[in-house]
Amino acid sequence: MLGKKIRIERIVNRESGRAVVVPMDHGVTVGPIPGIEDMREMVNAMAEGGANAVLGHMGLPLYGHRHYGKDIGLILHLSGSTVWSPDPNAKVLVNSVENALANGADGVSVHINIGAVNESDMLRDLGMVSVKCQQWGLPLLAMMYTRGVKFKSEHSVEGVRHAARIAAELGADLVKVSYTGSRDSFSKVVAGCPIPVLIAGGEKAANDREILQAVRDSLDAGGSGVSIGRNAFQHKRPVQFVKAICAMVHENISVSDAIKIIEAHS
Repeated sequence: MLGKKIRIERIVNRESGRAVVVPMDHGVTVGPIPGIEDMREMVNAMAEGGANAVLGHMGLPLYGHRHYGKDIGLILHLSGSTVWSPDPNAKVLVNSVENALANGADGVSVHINIGAVNESDMLRDLGMVSVKCQQWGLPLLAMMYTRGVKFKSEHSVEGVRHAARIAAELGADLVKVSYTGSRDSFSKVVAGCPIPVLIAGGEKAANDREILQAVRDSLDAGGSGVSIGRNAFQHKRPVQFVKAICAMVHENISVSDAIKIIEAHS
């Protein structure tokens, strides 16, 4: 497991034990949305902001690697689907652990939609990827969402709690889940999961305070960081926004102080 221990420090801050990951895998799912038309430029902005890692498909190291600027961890995403599919929730594997390693990945990620029609296929894929990650010493981030007819909400405490536990039971090293809406409810998710839990950023927030408060409350509940995409790379000041998030995650600053960082020199 030495390989995992070494690589995971490129994703998780060794001092705080927490992580700020910026997913940029949206190009496969929804296309080149604003903020990631030029992946190289945005990867540089996320690195300048202090993010621990960026996450994306195999095109990310091909077209987003900069050969300049600050270093940043690389998580390659192995799952894919598009909004044009008859069932966008049906994720399939589009990359392998071995290829991710060959392309310089510090870790890999898999997306699972609990409750979806093909949940069984996605769970099988998660299990097989986890076994490969154990063999190769590669950290695994499981993106666990509750998206199916039995769930009234993706933020259901019961559903998110179960989804997080599935990731741990199947060998993931980190898990990304939807925030359940309050510190008390999210503490139940963390209590039932023995691996670090990151919250997803979700849709673009109405304002900075909304997303920052969710981050603050999730950390106070025992969460281990964030995996925030659109709210970071579509922000009008992405570098400052990521700096603020990193200060919250790694230095435990308040929401008010985080807002000051975003607004500094504006």
